[in-house]
Amino acid sequence: MDAGQINELLQPKLTEIRHYLIRLGACPADAEDIVQETVYKAFLYIDSIENEKLSAWLYKVAINRYYDLCRRKKWTMVPIDMMEIPDSKLPEDGLLQQEKKEEVEAVLSQLAPLHRQLLIMKYEMEFSYQEIANLLGMRIEHVKSSLYQGRQQFKKKYRSEIK
Repeated sequence: MDAGQINELLQPKLTEIRHYLIRLGACPADAEDIVQETVYKAFLYIDSIENEKLSAWLYKVAINRYYDLCRRKKWTMVPIDMMEIPDSKLPEDGLLQQEKKEEVEAVLSQLAPLHRQLLIMKYEMEFSYQEIANLLGMRIEHVKSSLYQGRQQFKKKYRSEIK
């Protein structure tokens, strides 16, 4: 398999990883840099990575690089880009949707990084417990219990935020 074929196979996964990094709080430029570094490392180690574990390996490298970047920058958060609301007919609906989104983002930013990461993977990216466990190199039981803790933290903080 040549580099062009590998790149064609990797492109959808890399786009997904870039979106995930932005969702975690990386600015688009940093997310793009991390994805490029991940691709570079993938090409360096492609012979030693098992095909069925490639996706998990890519996520692991990208996430570790993102955390390195956060430590260097002292964990700065970047606001998420505005989302289009296609079914909204009234301007008030858009404002209400944006307010709700900002409340959720504020609460998510207060959670522990692992809990935020798991909630995004499960509820925004719609990964299964098994996929999350494989991507993060965790046991499925640990994923479930950490997700439960993350949901509880989120509920508690969300309720106190809207009061």
